[in-house]
Amino acid sequence: MPNAIAAIRTVRAIRHDETLSVVGHLDELRTRLIVSLIAIGVAFGICFWQNHALLALINRPLTAQTQQQVKAGHGPLGATYTVQVGARDVAVQLATVVSVLRSPALHLPSSAQASLAHTGKQLDADIKRLSAPPQGDRPVTLGFGEPFTTTVTVSLIFALILALPVVLLQAYGFVIPAFEPEQRRMVKPLLAAIPFLFMIGVVFGYYVVLPAAVRFFQNFNSSQFNVLVQAAPYYKFAATILLAMGLVFQVPVGVLAVTRAGLISPRRLRKSRRWALVACGAVAAFLPGDAFTLLLETVPLYLLFEVSVLLATFIERRASRAAAR
Repeated sequence: MPNAIAAIRTVRAIRHDETLSVVGHLDELRTRLIVSLIAIGVAFGICFWQNHALLALINRPLTAQTQQQVKAGHGPLGATYTVQVGARDVAVQLATVVSVLRSPALHLPSSAQASLAHTGKQLDADIKRLSAPPQGDRPVTLGFGEPFTTTVTVSLIFALILALPVVLLQAYGFVIPAFEPEQRRMVKPLLAAIPFLFMIGVVFGYYVVLPAAVRFFQNFNSSQFNVLVQAAPYYKFAATILLAMGLVFQVPVGVLAVTRAGLISPRRLRKSRRWALVACGAVAAFLPGDAFTLLLETVPLYLLFEVSVLLATFIERRASRAAAR
């Protein structure tokens, strides 16, 4: 631990004109790796401490669709809920009969009245319990240690997402001394946009893509199967969706990088709008969902491309004016 603290204290920006030996570069790399691992460890501790909130957050897209399946009577949970509804109807009818029997017009003995009153209270409690909404909106576990291993995996995934800015900052600090000052000014905005766009992609995936994917797979041919969602595959699927959308939202960084490198011009990109729209539609079609979801996913991706072209055009004109001066 003292070595790790000492390594953190020695983190500093290396100048472009500063000469380091191979051992010096390795020492700097070791230091930045230690800082990154400490950041991931701290984020993992926070995520594991709040694992109930994290699991509830990931389970939320699954809740609505699972309850719809249960209300429709599909699967073993749906069959259980159907029995619950039938038992509630019977209890309501019995409560009605008990209230009629307790009528003073029947002149029942006091002992019978007391027994009916006790039965009425029990029926009211049963009706209240059986009126609860359908359960089963949480994924199931089948293995002995699966709840623990799944919780650890989910906490680690969220820890990597939370610690990503620190990790990228350390990578940036290690690589940037190799660039000329002019190249630094060009690369710095691109690297700074990577974590920001990644988080936007994760949020978009959580609120748009993941619910659409859950709705599609939960309703696909569900009447022919007893659908029980397992925890580990569901969380792996959700993590894949979120990470994939975080990477897809790096399109502006990629476009700006290739235009600044001179591999393609913004003018050429403007002429390729139709192909870009087709590519965005292909990416959206690869993600699970229905036709409405396809449109909902294609539009933001294409808007990202248009914003990238505008930024590349602005930077190109600014560079041209600077060169003219």
